[in-house]
Amino acid sequence: MQTLGEYGSILDSWLSVLSQLGFHARHLSIYGSVTPWRRRQVGGVTLRFRHLDLTLGDLVLLWNLENPDRLAVDLGTGLERLAWARTQMRWHEMIYGRFARAAPTETLDAIRTATLLLGHGIAPAARGAGGITRRVIGSIDSNAVRLGVSAVVRDLYDYWSLFGPPLVPWPEIARVIEQEVRV
Repeated sequence: MQTLGEYGSILDSWLSVLSQLGFHARHLSIYGSVTPWRRRQVGGVTLRFRHLDLTLGDLVLLWNLENPDRLAVDLGTGLERLAWARTQMRWHEMIYGRFARAAPTETLDAIRTATLLLGHGIAPAARGAGGITRRVIGSIDSNAVRLGVSAVVRDLYDYWSLFGPPLVPWPEIARVIEQEVRV
């Protein structure tokens, strides 16, 4: 049976990252059971963590049961959740900033998702991943974007660029969204 001590270096790295984000170790608590669980060929331990009284997510330590040297860590929180926890801003305003009141949340969410998909080369199509892109764009309220989407797409493109360079430039993304919304 594995113990929490065996994962010390992983937890140290994780605590270091959280501390750099302003979630200092003295205010973090980790709770849960170190008794491993099993699902098919994978074993693991799930621990939850919080900063002060605010739950931030979970930390799942996984290993291959046939080859326990193959270890993976899944940090079950997102950068946006951590940003929210740090700022305590209203979610909508934190995510959409100056555009928070420009359109309904569902439309802004769809533009945000479409910008990510299109930026990574997943063009609208009848089937497959492109079908999902087309469905996402289809949920955009055409009345809410009558003047276009370029300013919102540019802003969201800058956000997604923080995680890696998109393959498609933002003007092309805006053009595709506007073309699909008109169809």
